[in-house]
Amino acid sequence: MIRIIALLILVVPGFLAGVGIKLIRDMLFGILQPPFPFLWMQFIAGLLLFLGGLGFVAGFIFRRDRKQNKVQPKFQDKE
Repeated sequence: MIRIIALLILVVPGFLAGVGIKLIRDMLFGILQPPFPFLWMQFIAGLLLFLGGLGFVAGFIFRRDRKQNKVQPKFQDKE
């Protein structure tokens, strides 16, 4: 059950990162999506979604690997 919950925790930010990539791609091709009045606003929203989703997934994986001592010595806890 814990693995299913962990998977769900990773799927939502991954989906948001995918939406961010789509918004950025649409901005590059000049396609304006309905909630955004300007292309630059669509790009900023897409960039924030992408970076937020990617950062969450990367932090989740890094924290898990740190707990299992699978990271380089400079990233291990000093405790």
